[in-house]
Amino acid sequence: MTPVRTPLDAVRLRADFPILAREIAGRPLAYLDSANTAQKPRQVLDAMTRFYEASYANVHRAVYQIGVEATEAFEAVRPKVQALLNAPSEREIIFTRNATEAINLVAYSYGRTNLGPGDVVVATEMEHHSNLVPWQALAAATGAEIRYIHLDANGELDLGELAEIARAGQVKLLAVVDQSNSLGTVNPIRELADWVHGQGGVLLVDGAQSVPHRPVDVQALGADFLAFSGHKLCGPSGAGGLWGRRELLEAMPPFLTGGEMIRSVRLTGTTYNELPWKFEAGTPAIAEVVGMGAAIDYLSAIGLDEIHTHEAAISAYALDRLGEVPGLTVHGPTDPSRRGGVISFSLDGAHPHDIAEILGADGVCVRAGHHCTQPVMAHLGVVATTRASFYLYTVRDDVDRLIDGLHRVRSIFRL
Repeated sequence: MTPVRTPLDAVRLRADFPILAREIAGRPLAYLDSANTAQKPRQVLDAMTRFYEASYANVHRAVYQIGVEATEAFEAVRPKVQALLNAPSEREIIFTRNATEAINLVAYSYGRTNLGPGDVVVATEMEHHSNLVPWQALAAATGAEIRYIHLDANGELDLGELAEIARAGQVKLLAVVDQSNSLGTVNPIRELADWVHGQGGVLLVDGAQSVPHRPVDVQALGADFLAFSGHKLCGPSGAGGLWGRRELLEAMPPFLTGGEMIRSVRLTGTTYNELPWKFEAGTPAIAEVVGMGAAIDYLSAIGLDEIHTHEAAISAYALDRLGEVPGLTVHGPTDPSRRGGVISFSLDGAHPHDIAEILGADGVCVRAGHHCTQPVMAHLGVVATTRASFYLYTVRDDVDRLIDGLHRVRSIFRL
């Protein structure tokens, strides 16, 4: 039976997040930095506490009761991730520390095995450094060439450059973010998947900013790999994951070696474990993975469609209100349907760090800086922006306080 969905009640959900009851300067937090990391509901905190108090032991190593319980709790998260991403098999789910480690795994294990001189790896100008620097390092190590899809004036990818990139050599891999962490741009992943597959290459998707906020179906996207971070989907830091097509993962050598990822070890050589454990060397972040599983349960019960609808409404409201602030420029797509719940902006005459500090003194939490996307900042002609980002617990009052704070900034600087 399909559960009945109701409109998301952000005010009610805020009660699940203890930190949102904290006051700064006499007012509750207006947390507008969820693209950086999400806050944690009590359900996640309680799940991790229960695990530590009653069932903590190392996994895959013990036959005593709490060892079995720990292994079962850890492995029970794999099918949850499989369902979250609509992956064909839970054996395709690799636990990592975060999306950064997942991307590096692919760059090292798949990239160094399959790329060489004359080959091309493609990234985009809007990538987070974690989906850019590994490919630069891979190109330097293998002799492959790296090419970029640049941004147009609206902060979207210029797909007209694909034909020229295809003429540069054999395209082996395209790495692209599903949703930009600095511009909010939602990319046409299926179109890019069809293009790179037509070149004989594979597609890696950085899903750090999309998996927590809307339904993501790796099969519908046509992806070959997808990376995500647990801390952005209301889970703890230190746990994330990589999904990859089984035939690709099977052919890839391990990323890290040591305990757990082996089948047998002799002084004359080692054979490796089967998927997914071939890529999970050493003691994993056990409680963190359990917490990530609780976070997935929490978001699934609310509904990713409902979360997406709520964020779209909050974003539209924020864009309207930001338009009231003189001298403020919003960066990224002008069409609200082509962006997620991330808004970066500049305010004439005020440095982003000053803006963030003044807002923060009143309990309004925004991020200021280059957001680990320095090429985007160069494209915009700025050194930094201020960024507000939204989630299921964001309410209109948070946005109103942001706008009030920006008017206060203008008053302080006499703008």
